[in-house]
Amino acid sequence: MRNQDDAADRSDGERIEAAEREAARQRILALAEADRIPVEETTRAVPDRRWRRGGR
Repeated sequence: MRNQDDAADRSDGERIEAAEREAARQRILALAEADRIPVEETTRAVPDRRWRRGGR
């Protein structure tokens, strides 16, 4: 009888850990999405005169 209780407790613990891992994963994904820079902003060309001004 004790073995069944241990297995049930372990199963509950594993479910709780899985839920915590999923919650942490969702938080990380939400932070990454908030910090994401749109592609349009990363591929924008810098005007040529800005480069020339910095070189002199």
